[in-house]
Amino acid sequence: MEINFTELAAIARSIRGKLVEMSHQARAPHLGSSLSCVDILVAAYWTALRIDPQKPYDPDRDRFILSKGHAASALFATLAYRGFFPVELLYSYAQPGSCLAEHPGPGCAPGVEAATGSLGHGLSMGIGMALAGRIQGRSYRVFALVSDGECNEGSVWEAAMFAPARCLDNLVAIIDFNGWQATGRSCEVMALKPFREKWESFGWHAHEVDGHDLKQLVAMLQQVPDGRGKPIAIVAHTIKGKGVSFMEDDNNWHYRIPTAEEVNAARRELGLR
Repeated sequence: MEINFTELAAIARSIRGKLVEMSHQARAPHLGSSLSCVDILVAAYWTALRIDPQKPYDPDRDRFILSKGHAASALFATLAYRGFFPVELLYSYAQPGSCLAEHPGPGCAPGVEAATGSLGHGLSMGIGMALAGRIQGRSYRVFALVSDGECNEGSVWEAAMFAPARCLDNLVAIIDFNGWQATGRSCEVMALKPFREKWESFGWHAHEVDGHDLKQLVAMLQQVPDGRGKPIAIVAHTIKGKGVSFMEDDNNWHYRIPTAEEVNAARRELGLR
């Protein structure tokens, strides 16, 4: 399949514009964390995942778990733009009674594979799905998107030991390494570095990529499994608030809500009306 990277970049810009709107309308935080992972989601959902939006519960579908559940708006917008449910449903995000809460709920919408938000659990759930697929003789793959701050959790490293022990080469951990967590720089809060080498030492086939370079992301995500009999870890170096200059690498946008004027400024910068 020939990939149109210009079109993918346009989709990513549209999703970013929608995320800024959603945060403003819902008065919901975590905008910076959502913006940092958009390119990862676009690369996965438009080029790598074996999925059919019309068959969201196909037992042979690839699974994608947003372990960093605070970036739920990015997942919801991606699923809507990919055709899993109407884009209009995004207007209900984080509203009372809506199925689209600030963190993904179990079965809240087509395409949402797991309830996440209590950090450190998504990779373990992905391992369970990957192991179940092997036991059942299915060929699906499991992709888990983890945050760098989430890697403070011991459960992540228990999972990191278990997956290679079971040679789960149908499993991918993608780490959105935007360098921040709620209260500071992730590498200052905990000693994460040397990060790729940590995953390698646990038995993973680990890579580092520019998390905003769609060509790099697509090349990595399409090589699963890669024939080495190991799970794959992709350390994606990203920028919190990516796409909007006055939000980029500013941790205030972990909790700040954009004003109407800032929404308009962000959309203009993204080339959107």
